Amino acid sequence: MASRLVLVLGDLFIPDRAIDIPAKFKKLLTPGKIAQILCLGNLTSPSAYQFLKHLAPDLQLVKGDFDIPHPNPSQTQQTSQQTPQNATAAEASFPIPTALSKVVTHGSLRIGFTHGDSILPPGDPDALLIAARQMDVDVLCWGGTCRFEAYEMEGKFFINPGSATGAVSWLDETLGEEGEDGGGEAGDYGSVPSFVLMDVQGDVLVLYVYQLRVDGEGKETVGVEKVSFRKEAAAVA
Repeated sequence: MASRLVLVLGDLFIPDRAIDIPAKFKKLLTPGKIAQILCLGNLTSPSAYQFLKHLAPDLQLVKGDFDIPHPNPSQTQQTSQQTPQNATAAEASFPIPTALSKVVTHGSLRIGFTHGDSILPPGDPDALLIAARQMDVDVLCWGGTCRFEAYEMEGKFFINPGSATGAVSWLDETLGEEGEDGGGEAGDYGSVPSFVLMDVQGDVLVLYVYQLRVDGEGKETVGVEKVSFRKEAAAVA
């Protein structure tokens, strides 16, 4: 049976704020298990793009506030011919998205996704509800805060997968403080690496939340939580 799983992640900030996707996450994310990937912006790394593309060819991207253009393939090829590594254009660059938002359909659910930097105030529930209504979606995924959130509001489901690398956000008012649970992989800032998987069957979405925790002895463990959402039936006139 073909996989129904949809991977949602974003705000990787490689190499600016993080070295790579955590190894324990990469071990879980293997090709053949994921049908589609929704990346909410700030991918910023050709190697991360290639990793995600290898996981699932159906990789949907929207633009983040730190996505920047990379050399085009012809320029990169010319450069690679002059380097001993002779890196290919595909490895050295990737398409920078221009779309600020997109909508996909799974089952009977319309799922919208955006980075969220155009939603003001950032992460504000009322502003997100307005955006969801404007996009006419049942589920809205957004990023920008680097912290996981999931909640239901007025019949719609809102998901922020956090940062897959544990990168910090300049919007985080707790920046510089240790997390209450010892922090995430970047423990000095209390940032917890996270991503989510969505399994949609008809009008039901089951959300699996993966978070990388680090205990006081530096041992890493991946915690998984499950949240469910059912689309409300349309009222009969």
